[in-house]
Amino acid sequence: MSPVLDTAFVPPRDREEAVRQAVWDSVVKIDIAHHLPPKSLSVRLGLETVGPIGVCSARATALTITRTQRLAREAEEPAVFLGLQMSGTSLVVQNDRQALLRPGDFALYDTSTPYTLVFDEGVDQHFLRFPRSALALPERSLRDITAVTLGADNPIARLASNYFSQLAVSDELHGGRYAEAVTEPSVELLRSVVASQLGNADWGRAPLQATLSLRITGYIRAHLADHDLSAARIAAAHSISVRHLYTVLARSGISLGDWIRMHRLAECKRELARPEGRHRTIAATGRRWGFTDPTHFSRVFKQAYGVSPRTWRDQNRAGGFDPES
Repeated sequence: MSPVLDTAFVPPRDREEAVRQAVWDSVVKIDIAHHLPPKSLSVRLGLETVGPIGVCSARATALTITRTQRLAREAEEPAVFLGLQMSGTSLVVQNDRQALLRPGDFALYDTSTPYTLVFDEGVDQHFLRFPRSALALPERSLRDITAVTLGADNPIARLASNYFSQLAVSDELHGGRYAEAVTEPSVELLRSVVASQLGNADWGRAPLQATLSLRITGYIRAHLADHDLSAARIAAAHSISVRHLYTVLARSGISLGDWIRMHRLAECKRELARPEGRHRTIAATGRRWGFTDPTHFSRVFKQAYGVSPRTWRDQNRAGGFDPES
């Protein structure tokens, strides 16, 4: 597993910010309240991917994690986290429920809704991040399964616990054809856990037509930077016709061209506000997200945000704007 951070190599005065930055950049945007002073806190993070599934293994001194309402509204791709407890205990709080996790237990939580994770005994967990579009759970089912302890009382959950603990630590499965081979079974196993826990075997056994729109938009988000992204390619990736693609999206109130443009502009806006993005030209940033004509890019950016791309970048450079607003 690729190391992301070890605070043993960070000066105490910089540790809290280093942890926050590493988690924000590599995992998810959260507030972190450490229970110990900087000189005593310790955090080690490792990060890998298995296809679209992110894997973060963490060991840390006691802390509390909060995904606030403001952070939950961020325009990042919605995800479902699986928190798998390796030792000690922890608490997951979301949707007016709380799950106490002991070794071998896991719980799910959704990044689009506020949550709190309490690690009074320190952190020893694998955090697996599934795109909501890949998991394709109905909204009601997702709400009902978050912050529920999954483990000893459910034989499928026990199987999943062993499986995901191995998936998290097996370097052989973190790239290439092996990662591709286990992606779909991993998703389907987790869907089976949810189906068995909620007593709904029908949708646990078959793909959900009702979630096709969610899977389509998830695919588009993952390929926003591809210049050859088209209706034909999106439809082919989901084994449907272009006509059916437009019908499915229309039912969700989505105009394909407008949706892609809006999300590409949002990526441009974020990139222009970041320190590393300020070293690229405006035109290069636009091209990176599919806007091949600089004049057109500037015009649609200003229509969307009320300022030109250059003005937005300059205002952030001067500290006048919050890049996450």
